Amino acid sequence: MTSLLPSWRRRTRATVVAAAMAVTALLTTAPAHADDTAPPPFADGFGLTRIGAPEVRSSTDFTLTVATAQLSGTHKIRILLPRGYAEDPGRRWPVAYFLHGGAGTVDDAAAAPALHSDSMITVVPDGGLKGWYADWLMQNTALGAANWQTFHTRQVVPFIDANLRTLADRSHRAVVGLSMGGYGALRYAEYRPDLFGHVASLSGGIDLGMAEIRGTVVATELNLPGALCAVTTSGTGQCTGYGTYVDSDAIFGSPYPVFNADHIWNEVNPAAVANLAKLSGTEIDLYTGDQGPIDHFTAIATHTVRTRLDKLGIASRLVDYGDGSSLSPSCNGGHNYGCWAPALADYVPRLAASFASAG
Repeated sequence: MTSLLPSWRRRTRATVVAAAMAVTALLTTAPAHADDTAPPPFADGFGLTRIGAPEVRSSTDFTLTVATAQLSGTHKIRILLPRGYAEDPGRRWPVAYFLHGGAGTVDDAAAAPALHSDSMITVVPDGGLKGWYADWLMQNTALGAANWQTFHTRQVVPFIDANLRTLADRSHRAVVGLSMGGYGALRYAEYRPDLFGHVASLSGGIDLGMAEIRGTVVATELNLPGALCAVTTSGTGQCTGYGTYVDSDAIFGSPYPVFNADHIWNEVNPAAVANLAKLSGTEIDLYTGDQGPIDHFTAIATHTVRTRLDKLGIASRLVDYGDGSSLSPSCNGGHNYGCWAPALADYVPRLAASFASAG
């Protein structure tokens, strides 16, 4: 009996050790598996309150819903993280803010895969169906509070910097937009040059001095869907329209140049020389086609901006891809993601290189 005891003890010890190893393996691997799909935690702040749980596609692609006194209702912020974000907890990242077009949503970003870059964080905040990235003149329309500029520049940006590992300086922060968002991008870069050191406008409505572009803004206010609405929504061909009707003066006041009635339009016009002068020291990229009823005019606006920047001695890069043949087989030179996706595929690596050179 005594000769069997050491063998029994050895077998028991081996069993206990094996069980302990199995439990240890479960304890260490189960949370890691859960973390594969869990986004980083976020805390409320800067006037933003999170509503509900995030919409999680993966740990690097998720959407938050927030509420703010600056806007009626709730609004989404889609966040695209580089794949190495979780694996390198000591690293900080540059940030690109992508502003979608009219009648679009934060999910339009999916139509341009280059936006999900491993070199930067990309943040896609809701801009409204017709928010025009502005603090509206009228706050008592059917849409209620509409301070989009304040929401983005004074709430979303510091909220992101507080919750993610960002490089929180202008040299490592860009604002990029297309169509209505192209207007917003250039406007924000001028309004807050302390925030944004890089700006790109694609097919942007960037000259409010043009009657055609003023007419487009008014059409969105009056919810008159047309070519712009039909082709800017994620390449789906679905047209959601511009939402609730509001007064034609709701955003920028009267568009008519009579007795200075249009003074707000002039003050917030990105193409105004006084505003363009604020871009000194900012890296500027402009893209446009020249085909169709929309990009025919965005090309004119874009060239006007480029000419005025040249006269100011401010460097910029212009890519006028015309009918699209020089850009991509998917591009017809019109106002659509068939052109914007390859344009962003051209721009994002350039932006990444600029971020890297900034140190």
